[in-house]
Amino acid sequence: MDKLIAEANRLNIAITAEQAHQFELYYHELIEWNRKFNLTAVTDYEQVQVRHFLDSLTVALVLTREELARPDFNILDVGSGAGFPGMPLKILLATPHIVLLDSRGKRIIFLQHLTGKLGLGGVEVVQGRAEEIAHQPAYREQFSVVVSRAVAALPTLVELALPFCRVGGKFIAQKKGDIEGEVNDATSAIEILGGKLQQVKEVRLSEQDDLRYLVVVAKVGVTPERYPRRIPAISRRPLC
Repeated sequence: MDKLIAEANRLNIAITAEQAHQFELYYHELIEWNRKFNLTAVTDYEQVQVRHFLDSLTVALVLTREELARPDFNILDVGSGAGFPGMPLKILLATPHIVLLDSRGKRIIFLQHLTGKLGLGGVEVVQGRAEEIAHQPAYREQFSVVVSRAVAALPTLVELALPFCRVGGKFIAQKKGDIEGEVNDATSAIEILGGKLQQVKEVRLSEQDDLRYLVVVAKVGVTPERYPRRIPAISRRPLC
């Protein structure tokens, strides 16, 4: 994991020897399970370190010490897939309770196996669709931080994710490319759902030409009960 350690240091993110070992195990499990479950198109050793592990860890750049020190601090990863960004964040931060949410059974099986293989406690793996799980009291407005990576256009993503955030928490969307129009389109959705755009932070990864951003939305008010709607309704009438 030399590439990951060096690039993380460049971003002022420190990785211990134990964490490097966990990432090494993560890589080998990902590649092994990818042969039967098609979890990722990126399989090169160094590319996984940068494009999956390091990219996931950049979310920590917009987390404050005060947030991390709270005893009730927790994280939800919407559309976790092969565990990104949630699982690398769990490895890095260690202590927070984290929920990995995905709708596909094969991914859930992999994430459950990976959690045991890495010896991680405080990880809950949930199968379901975000627009349904967000209406369950056990998950609605229960999380300090909600994260999501490459799941949907920002107006749709905001509707799916903000209902999980507790008031005073925040949603962090990982985006890349020219996102100015996408952020503008999401302005109405953010306001309607009880959010406020806090910042758009540019992140540059070594040897990656595409621009990457962390879009941070603060949760300042309660989300109206009707949201999120079902995907067909979101598609027909996006909040933008």
